[in-house]
Amino acid sequence: MEIIVLGTGCAKCKTTYDKVAKVLAENNNTATLKKEEDILEIVKYNIMSLPAVVVDGEVKIKGYVPTEDEIKQVIN
Repeated sequence: MEIIVLGTGCAKCKTTYDKVAKVLAENNNTATLKKEEDILEIVKYNIMSLPAVVVDGEVKIKGYVPTEDEIKQVIN
């Protein structure tokens, strides 16, 4: 599983990345976690609001900082 957090480096984007990393660590999940800050790459996902969480190429969360429970739901 590949998880990408899309964001330009703002506080909400960093918080989202940290939360996803925490959930993965707590659940011993071996998914690959990446952060994408390149606006040209972000545009390819056709979203208008950040941060966003992409799981295996599909946008699952966009426009807000998700809760840890929401993150668990989209990665399971």
